[in-house]
Amino acid sequence: MEQVPEDHVPRSPAWRDAAAANPTSDDPAQWATGRLLFTVVRRIEHDWNAHLAGWDLNHAGFPVLLHLMAGPRTQRELAGLNGVTEQTMGRVVARLERAGHVVRADDPRDRRRRAVSITEAGRAAAAEAGRVQPAEDLTTHGLTAAQVEELREMLVTLVRAQRSDDGTHPAPDAAEG
Repeated sequence: MEQVPEDHVPRSPAWRDAAAANPTSDDPAQWATGRLLFTVVRRIEHDWNAHLAGWDLNHAGFPVLLHLMAGPRTQRELAGLNGVTEQTMGRVVARLERAGHVVRADDPRDRRRRAVSITEAGRAAAAEAGRVQPAEDLTTHGLTAAQVEELREMLVTLVRAQRSDDGTHPAPDAAEG
């Protein structure tokens, strides 16, 4: 086995070296991974909301419509699927209802509950707003095709790693917009 001279011992990247890292730096290479992800997510969320506004949607309501495309669900079910509280989901559903994307009616499975259903206008908005290419363009701007594939693999790995045993991961409450 070849010996490595002491002066060639690999060092941690600067962002891992507490003495070298500067969390207030303007250089993203100095930031913690969480800050990098948070910054990118917030920028994408802003751009995504601007895209969805054309259909009177936002990042909180859009996934609700996607879940409803499979059929009516209760507010509790929608909250669980989206990783938010029932109160937050109530505000999201109310906004979607005002926009004409959903309706609420008595749940035939449980008269004490209300079922949320997607309207034809909501179905059309979800289909048009959810086209793959605009979303890809918003999230992968500046990356090569190889980098996009690598990013997707890492993100899928992160999502799968963060799921709980039942296949869901409670996320912090999303802004209901």
